[in-house]
Amino acid sequence: MKTYSLPYGSGSVSFPLDEAQVIAELHGSRVEALDDVRAALWRSLEQPIDSAPLRERAKRGDKVALVVSDMSRFWMRQDLVIPHLVDYLNTECGVPDRDLTIVVANGTHLGGGEQDLRTLVTDAVFERVRVVNHDCRADDLVALGVTPHGTPVAINRAAAEADLVLCLGACTHHVMAGFGGGRKSILPGISSLEAIRHNHAFALDPHVLRTNPLIGNAVLEGNPVHEDMCEAAGLVPNLFIVNLVMNAEMKLAAIFSGHYLASWKRACEEVNRIYCVQVPRRADVIIASCGGYPKDMSLYQGTKAIDNVETGLKPGGTLILAVEAREGGGPAEYFDWAKELCAGTIEQRLRNDFTIPGYIFFLNCEQARRYRIFLYSSVDPELVAPMGIRAYSDMDALLRDAAIGGKDTYIIPNASTVIPYVAERE
Repeated sequence: MKTYSLPYGSGSVSFPLDEAQVIAELHGSRVEALDDVRAALWRSLEQPIDSAPLRERAKRGDKVALVVSDMSRFWMRQDLVIPHLVDYLNTECGVPDRDLTIVVANGTHLGGGEQDLRTLVTDAVFERVRVVNHDCRADDLVALGVTPHGTPVAINRAAAEADLVLCLGACTHHVMAGFGGGRKSILPGISSLEAIRHNHAFALDPHVLRTNPLIGNAVLEGNPVHEDMCEAAGLVPNLFIVNLVMNAEMKLAAIFSGHYLASWKRACEEVNRIYCVQVPRRADVIIASCGGYPKDMSLYQGTKAIDNVETGLKPGGTLILAVEAREGGGPAEYFDWAKELCAGTIEQRLRNDFTIPGYIFFLNCEQARRYRIFLYSSVDPELVAPMGIRAYSDMDALLRDAAIGGKDTYIIPNASTVIPYVAERE
């Protein structure tokens, strides 16, 4: 027997397992973290992809909106980047602090309080620069037009009225959009609730109640969610994107800046290179963590790891996932969808009133029909039971009930940054 350890909340959880049944412990490709974030950032701004340097895109007298991610994505550590980005705008572009507004791209999330904002942008920047939360329900959003996919796009006024919209985000795999970051800073980041719901409704198959087979991790071609997001971003004039890529240890490893699509696609390539891990075959069992806090702050966030590991698990296999979920389901409505599930009305409700928490809840239920899912978590087992998921606060009891002895197993300590794939047909 060997003792394995997984990140869990702000700590870890350990458990014994017969080493003979473990095919491999999977980690992303080894990529060193940037040793000089400031130098790497400035280099990317001076030599951007498919764009003039930022110093030529922003100049003295311009109003600049810097769009940054919210606390649910603090793992990208944009606080290490923002001060250098603000300095570049000041010293190289001649944009003073008074002409800069930082907009937190909350999407449908509620904006955080002052302490959250200080954490996101640093105390020093917060004291100098206006920082505002985007509110998708605000009554002063500015309409930009309608995408070819029929989404009416309205965005935050500070961004709509800026001479330059500068977006900072991290690229990673995403079950709906193929990859996160880039154009997502606009939709859903700073868009209206109506636009977000219309876009995200493409995540459902239009004909039957299931997730849309055209979407998925790393899927871009033909993905209507992604295509619509690109079209929305294309409605924003003078848009410049800074894309961050984290290594498998969640340290900043690369920065690609420039055109909102070209620079982001280069970041997507790097993400695939780092996160995708070739495996010899699908396993009977995967034991994984989504990387600890804040990745496992809630089921809404933590269960996104299931999307990543599915490609390494046999149909009907067993997934054991460590998700602390100190915030429970996350959005209050996440578990509310259990009522619709039990009443048999979830399809009608999702199609008529699509919400992201509702979709993630539905997706988790769908995944629980494909696999045996066991959670090591603080969440109440009765809350996930209707979904077909079993939750435990005792790892020994979980392993006993899962009965995985002698079965081929992968261990994935950080499933938020690892995607196993089989190169050839099994």
